[in-house]
Amino acid sequence: MKIAEIFYSVQGEGMLAGVPSVFIRASGCNLRCVWCDTPYASWQPEGPEMSHGAIVAAARAFPASHTVVTGGEPMIFDDIVPLTQRLKQEAGPHITIETAGTVYHPVVCDLMSISPKLANSTPREREGGRWAAQHDRLRYQPDVLKRLMMEYPYQLKFVVSAPEDIAEIQRMLEQTTADRARVILMPEGTRPETLRERAQWLAEICKREGFRLGPRLHIDIWGDRRGV
Repeated sequence: MKIAEIFYSVQGEGMLAGVPSVFIRASGCNLRCVWCDTPYASWQPEGPEMSHGAIVAAARAFPASHTVVTGGEPMIFDDIVPLTQRLKQEAGPHITIETAGTVYHPVVCDLMSISPKLANSTPREREGGRWAAQHDRLRYQPDVLKRLMMEYPYQLKFVVSAPEDIAEIQRMLEQTTADRARVILMPEGTRPETLRERAQWLAEICKREGFRLGPRLHIDIWGDRRGV
């Protein structure tokens, strides 16, 4: 599997925010979000091909009880299944998979962290818009979402750019019959100032709708950097 980076940090997002975790970032993605904050794992995938043994050994080098397999999109790789099996056996008791929820594999997972992509993610102008049609066709797969939510403990993380995004989120939740208590809204942005500004109006929406407001601790602490 092509790996962009393996590093030790604290979980920045979701229900486990703040938990020390080792992150394994698979390099490659079937989507092209216009605001992607890890382009080195999607728009321009980079990193070496690593064996399962090398990945597990790198993860075990850190004193973490939580392992996060992220991307890019880790679920596009067939190798994700045996990798998660081996991680569970050798590298730590808790595994989170971070995915957009567009591809299914029967992975070993303690938390399926699903981030369905809204229309605000479509790259209509970036690189001349050449990825827009494919991205829009793939970004929302309700049948895959429902299967993942049925088979795994899950959370749904939505990246929100504007108040108008909430109507689309509401439609997705109705179509997938998702548990609203597991819905987390996060402001889009890669600068602490932008996140704080958007969090002010997003907090009011969360209060009104009963959703959770999610942090992006890694941005607040370290800014838009790799390996944190």
